[in-house]
Amino acid sequence: MTYQDVKDIFYNGLWKQNTGVVQLLGMCPILAVSSSVVNGVSLGIATAIVMALSGAAIAPIRAAVPNEARIPVFILIIAVLVTVIQFAMNAYMHALYLVLGIFIPLIVTNCIVLARIEAFASKQPPFQSAIDGLAMGLGLTVVLAVLGGLREIFGHGTLLSGIDMVFGANAKSLVITVVSDYHGFLLAILPPGAFIVLGLLIAGKNYMTLRAAENDKQRVSAIATTS
Repeated sequence: MTYQDVKDIFYNGLWKQNTGVVQLLGMCPILAVSSSVVNGVSLGIATAIVMALSGAAIAPIRAAVPNEARIPVFILIIAVLVTVIQFAMNAYMHALYLVLGIFIPLIVTNCIVLARIEAFASKQPPFQSAIDGLAMGLGLTVVLAVLGGLREIFGHGTLLSGIDMVFGANAKSLVITVVSDYHGFLLAILPPGAFIVLGLLIAGKNYMTLRAAENDKQRVSAIATTS
């Protein structure tokens, strides 16, 4: 596997086939947990770890698993990994674990994880599968971070609120007050606000993609004209 292959996988996961703004998979956690940067990024990183490890674990055994038992075996492996992460968060980040609640075990049934295993890990070697799972998970994390940041700023006027749940009480000083004496905008932190902001992100992504394609066409035309 070459360096260019790794770059292509990360480009695919972070941008071209981003699960949040292109494939539109896993909408439930994206809309429900993205009320702040900390919540969104935490769930995104947990999902990325599960996707990377499950891809690496499933790829070596894909040929030995009967086609009829494929889905149950894949879900069992994912469930074991999610359980490990759930117990770790409960032990070391209990406050964050309580905030994320049911959405941690629901990673098991997240269509992002199972769909990528079916599309990639079940057909590729372990290392490539792990890199692909990590890239797809990080792509989701970026969307959750941007979505959570925008909703937190407009909803509360702050950024990184709740970071003490991850790094302890001393991390409260890292919270950024974007707008002082802000009384909040309720729509931004409710599910309709998540729909609106996500729609704007999807529109922005589509615009940038179309703009890049148009620039490529103009560049090709200019080269053809000069030659």
